[in-house]
Amino acid sequence: MRLTPSSAFAALAAGSALLLAGCSTASSVETSAEETSTDGGAADDGIIRFATLPLTDDPTAETPIDAIVELLEAETGYTVEVTDVPNYSAVIEAIRAGHEDIGIMSGFPSALAVNTGEVDSLVAWPGDDEPVSTCLVLDDSPLHSLEDITPDTTIAFADPSSSSGYFMPVHMLDAAGLVMDEDFEVLVSGGHDRSFLALQNGQADVACTSTIFPSMAGQGDPMFPFEVDETRSIGESISMPVSISVLGNQGMSEAKREALLKALPVVFSAENEERLGLYGEGMTAGVDPVVEPGRDLFQPFVDIAAVADVDISDLG
Repeated sequence: MRLTPSSAFAALAAGSALLLAGCSTASSVETSAEETSTDGGAADDGIIRFATLPLTDDPTAETPIDAIVELLEAETGYTVEVTDVPNYSAVIEAIRAGHEDIGIMSGFPSALAVNTGEVDSLVAWPGDDEPVSTCLVLDDSPLHSLEDITPDTTIAFADPSSSSGYFMPVHMLDAAGLVMDEDFEVLVSGGHDRSFLALQNGQADVACTSTIFPSMAGQGDPMFPFEVDETRSIGESISMPVSISVLGNQGMSEAKREALLKALPVVFSAENEERLGLYGEGMTAGVDPVVEPGRDLFQPFVDIAAVADVDISDLG
């Protein structure tokens, strides 16, 4: 995919309804998460509808649906129905429309959702102080720091909607005084693995990606096709203020909301980290979650996105 940031977000927004229709179960599409009670409030139907998606850059990884259902049902007393959705915008639209009650995702799409004013963050886990992204070159590259980048340098990014593969690296480069399409050439590859192939094949001089990938070197993993010491980093990004967040539909009943606010920090805890798999790995170790965080917690994402010429402060 080769899109500008603005067109990429427009495409995501326009396509979200179709993506939702293709990925959701019949019950979640056809039935709103809440019906209106006789007194004008939201009636409680006894079901929590949870839209999930993997929190990893590995497309082969699976979401621990059975564990999520069992733990949430035990803590809330509600029946839990899970719809596994592969796209952030589909989850956000499902929650906004009332087809789903909750969804869980990383910082940037959470900020996008919260800033619509139509989706709440029920619980958010602050990030740690570790860098999110790194810009890699081949070991024999003449580039040794971000200062060595020139207008002839081609930098590969995963996707305009990727936190680690686009937003954070662009912010990093901007902080170093480098402007896209002026101080370097941009190649949007369509995926982290494709950025690595572009680097390997000489189509890109630099591949900006998640810091999780270099540790895969020498393991024969197709997501990172390099041996140990075959690549090196010339720069790392800042950390993210929020690692993951559970988003909620504003129209759910108060009883369901209160049950979730109490249950979510218990379910998504260190005690259940192994059972939660990818979701457990997405939480920051030793950091307490923030219950019902305000928009201010997500403001740094808005500022970072602005560097990439994407306004997520007022999307509706």
